[in-house]
Amino acid sequence: MKVLFLYNPQSGKGKGEVSVRRVRELFRDAGYKVTVHAIDFRKNPFEGVDDLDLVVIAGGDGTVNYVVNRMMELGLNLRLGIIPSGTANDFSRALGMSIDPMRAARQILDGHEERIDCGRVNGSYFVNIFSFGIFTTTSQRTPDDLKHRIGKLAYIIEGVKEFRAMHGIPLQIQADGESFDFHSLMALIFNGETAGGFHLAPRSSLKDGLFDCVLLEKQRGWRGYWRSICGMILHLLGSKAREVRHFRAATIDITSPLNEPTDVDGQKGADFPLHIECLAGALRVVCPTR
Repeated sequence: MKVLFLYNPQSGKGKGEVSVRRVRELFRDAGYKVTVHAIDFRKNPFEGVDDLDLVVIAGGDGTVNYVVNRMMELGLNLRLGIIPSGTANDFSRALGMSIDPMRAARQILDGHEERIDCGRVNGSYFVNIFSFGIFTTTSQRTPDDLKHRIGKLAYIIEGVKEFRAMHGIPLQIQADGESFDFHSLMALIFNGETAGGFHLAPRSSLKDGLFDCVLLEKQRGWRGYWRSICGMILHLLGSKAREVRHFRAATIDITSPLNEPTDVDGQKGADFPLHIECLAGALRVVCPTR
């Protein structure tokens, strides 16, 4: 049995590199032939590799996103096991993976395969979230060294700076055939449950073939901005807010006169117009046996 073990040495304060030798030995002791590679984001890690039984990824959401996209590029349908070692680890948390690398490795060895949904926007894939608007590109702007030093607090510090650039985005949306207009400060399209470790879609499922979509409406004037932000806070606390629209859909088309920057799993995302679809059960992922 052959395992390709891919790790990101820069993930989560260097955690991606710390346990490489121990994880490799664990899989070898279980009878696997293990090939280990540090991820080079300039290359496709699957080129020249064949007959794999399992791909183990040690990294954060951006690392998982990269590996999934490169796998899909080559039309591969491989079993994936994830060892969370990033800053937020939203996707692996939704799967139930331990944040302890060795325990997560054992969960993979003792786990079972499940079919997990995958998102696709304009031909690129995402595992956890596609987003745009205020705070949503914070992960891209947050320096890696700051994330390594202080973790998720780095996202909050960088996000505060975005208040200066806060603006509304006029949207025309079609969601599973329903059409509506929306003036939005932020749009979050969830496959998973959290963004940056914050529970914004706690009832979302990775296995239902649907996205959970959260839109934050822009209110008029500076007081309106604060009403919108307070509405999102109420949403975070589990209360209903008229500034927040929450719906579920499998296919979403979004157009806008603005080409707003977007984000996929903490990385630079697609340009407008957007065609977003949930690919039900597209990923084979090893999940913990509970």
